[in-house]
Amino acid sequence: MKPFTYERARSPVEAATAAARQPDAKFIAGGTNLLDLMKLQIEAPAHLIDVNGLALDKIEATPEGGLRIGALVRNTELAADERVRRDYGVLSRALLAGATGQLRNKATTAGNLLQRTRCPYFYDTAQPCNKRAPGSGCSAIGGVTRQLAVVGHSEACIATHPSDMAVAMRVLDATVETVKPDGNARRIPIADFHRLPGDTPHIETALGSGEIITAVTLPLPAGGAQIYRKVRDRASYAFALVSVAAVVHRDGTGRVALGGVAHRPWRIEQAEAELPRGAKPAMAAILADARPTRDNTFKVALAERTLASVLAEAKG
Repeated sequence: MKPFTYERARSPVEAATAAARQPDAKFIAGGTNLLDLMKLQIEAPAHLIDVNGLALDKIEATPEGGLRIGALVRNTELAADERVRRDYGVLSRALLAGATGQLRNKATTAGNLLQRTRCPYFYDTAQPCNKRAPGSGCSAIGGVTRQLAVVGHSEACIATHPSDMAVAMRVLDATVETVKPDGNARRIPIADFHRLPGDTPHIETALGSGEIITAVTLPLPAGGAQIYRKVRDRASYAFALVSVAAVVHRDGTGRVALGGVAHRPWRIEQAEAELPRGAKPAMAAILADARPTRDNTFKVALAERTLASVLAEAKG
């Protein structure tokens, strides 16, 4: 057991200031990912900042006609919200595809976006990992890579992002709202929130030191048929080999984001012009830069077939 100190923040600015004051501090809300990482000594924060009392647990309509989801809204509550089910069905479906009921009851909106990879080499502290120890190397490269990235990876990291919710947020063009330690607020488009690994895979998001998520905003409903399809090794409590979040309109146009294939939710907006032509040309454009390994080449074909299934369902 590594000793740590603990405090309860009374405002987002207070929480951000406390985190900036101690660089090895961590925010804790549901704790569904952080506590596991602490038990394995992958994370060893010297200070925990409890943010559960910040009153960021509301889902509210925005003046623009969208929804503002507080950072502390639990996944169960978000998936069950009538407005989310009616207008943002892909988000509700993605949330219900993740984890278990017990975990969804505790997991928060912000925490879901910030959860760390489930790469087995990241979880094995006996193995070098650039995410755990920058510069130590990537044991996954040349190792068992069946579950890992086929696109957007680098020589430093081939991990995938585990979130289902983040894939739906990406296809919906969500915006992440934050507060910095100096009290200034920021709005980060979801497309810019998660980083590709490059040479610094341990830097996973666009957040600065101490910066805290306060909400996620959804724009006007996108309409169309909204589908989330997750392909995994078992029917529940498993991470995606490939997932597809899609918004498809009657004329065949739409949006697509993929999970399970990259270091962040994977969406190529320019490739969506190919959707009316079908899954094969669309996925060829979406995964044009794919560099699969011997173990995970199947993901390219699996993504195309999953998208084909989604398009067939959307067209009835």
